[in-house]
Amino acid sequence: MNIVVLGGGISTERDVSLTSSKNIVKALRSIGENAVLLDAFMGYEGDIDTFFENGADEDAASLIGLTDPSIDEIKKARGVSEDRFFGKNVIKICKKADFVFLGLHGEDGEDGKVQASFDLLGIKYTGTDCLGSALAMNKYYSKQIMVANGIKTADYTVIKKDGNMAKYTRPCVIKPCSGGSSVGVSIVENESEYESAVQKAFKYEDEIIIEEYIKGREFSVGVLGDTVLPPIEIIPKDGFYDYENKYQAGKTIEECPAKLSKEQTKVLQFNTKRVFDALGLKVYGRIDFILNSKDGEFYCLEANSLPGMTQMSLLPQEAAAIGIDYPSLCKEIIRLSDKKYD
Repeated sequence: MNIVVLGGGISTERDVSLTSSKNIVKALRSIGENAVLLDAFMGYEGDIDTFFENGADEDAASLIGLTDPSIDEIKKARGVSEDRFFGKNVIKICKKADFVFLGLHGEDGEDGKVQASFDLLGIKYTGTDCLGSALAMNKYYSKQIMVANGIKTADYTVIKKDGNMAKYTRPCVIKPCSGGSSVGVSIVENESEYESAVQKAFKYEDEIIIEEYIKGREFSVGVLGDTVLPPIEIIPKDGFYDYENKYQAGKTIEECPAKLSKEQTKVLQFNTKRVFDALGLKVYGRIDFILNSKDGEFYCLEANSLPGMTQMSLLPQEAAAIGIDYPSLCKEIIRLSDKKYD
């Protein structure tokens, strides 16, 4: 099978995406698939008729730095002035593929736009469809759906860049409304930190969300088809689970299966599937929670429709806990995705 692993793009999670995509390519090749990495934004300048024989340069893909990449620099590097997302020959190559494995993360990859484009063009791809992606990516809409379905989530308010500044009232978490990988996220514990945290989030988006800060233990739970995977507990050695702690080795302790009682695990997995289904997600995903130290209840933080697939990512660790190695996980994602088109 000829498989395009589509990564890169121009979101703040570009480096994470490229690292995920390189891992996916290696895994698929190890089980006999002809997988080739394609940067969605940079495109491919060679002969598309020989793309699956000659491939692209996987070694050119970025490594994950301590901070998110400069998107302006990435745009300059493409060297063309057209204001478009897809690079040269990307659509043509994807149409020639048997399947596209989406290794994209963040804006213009995880927000449903690519999925909608591929649906219109008849291109088969992994993961959920455009609607589920869009709902999961936007924290405001996903929280509304959670509340409507009786799923606990932190109290929140949304403010726009050209609107009035919300008044600081308590310790809170400030984040871009549709961002990922904790880019632009701040935990604010006093009023003096508040305005700078708001402005930091606005650097990434024109709409941000201010959440009630809930102190407690943080967990993530993956879904693969009809299977809810074992919960994993996330324990940063310093600070909170920010970009650096997520992707730099040794910064965070991750325990899977998490040390929870059988009843707690059952409740957490049940709520994971409730969120997954309420948002219309399909094939696979990952839902993040915090166990409130005050009331002992699980509160949903957010949903991920295209979870990271780096060596340090949570979903592969959860799959490994039930005996699914990384190549088998990639193969199963394709199998489940293909069922969408039956």
